[in-house]
Amino acid sequence: MAYNKADKRFLKQLGSRIRGLRENKGWSQEELSFECSLDRTYIGSVERGERNIAVINLRKIADALGISLAELFRDE
Repeated sequence: MAYNKADKRFLKQLGSRIRGLRENKGWSQEELSFECSLDRTYIGSVERGERNIAVINLRKIADALGISLAELFRDE
């Protein structure tokens, strides 16, 4: 599926947010992937904005980071 510019920008911003939260915890992509039971390569592609991530996986990532879904989407 092809995404428009706004979709691509959103995915990149979300991926950047996840990367920042992960780095704030001092975790590698591998550590985050272990904590949320997702593959490390999947986490990498999410952080690069290459994936239209499923809601369930967003919840797993938020739970692993110890934050709510709302906080995951907070613009900081």
